[in-house]
Amino acid sequence: MSGSAEHRCSKIEEVKMAAATMKGPVAVEDVVVTFEDQQKINKFARNTSRMGELKNEIESKKKTLQNLQDASDELMMLDDDSLLVPYQIGGVFIGHSQEETQEMLEAAKEALEQEVKGLEERVSEIQQVLGDLKVQLYAKFGNNINLEADES
Repeated sequence: MSGSAEHRCSKIEEVKMAAATMKGPVAVEDVVVTFEDQQKINKFARNTSRMGELKNEIESKKKTLQNLQDASDELMMLDDDSLLVPYQIGGVFIGHSQEETQEMLEAAKEALEQEVKGLEERVSEIQQVLGDLKVQLYAKFGNNINLEADES
């Protein structure tokens, strides 16, 4: 866990404990959910869902990146430079020299790495938003709300 993530987790725990001690044990029926609270809860749910989708997309792109790296490694091991190597462009395979194919693989890897980097930045932004919402919601609802992800 990164330093900021640990800080956020400890901050959330502090807010939970402070909310519990300030209000005492709050019965479920004592908590009034305002429209703004519901909006925050909905925003939290949407962002949690989006973050899961982005993480799945990152995982998929990393697998594709590994496949490109494996293809590049295999291409380097070929002995005959005169062979045309089939390279898929859309739904068609086109024969290219080993050098051209290697350049195309490198370009595809670089583009994919940039996409993964952009997705990871978006996940980081969403995590920041979720951390802020957790602090606000736990401050109001204490233990009456569960914002932790299921580990299933």
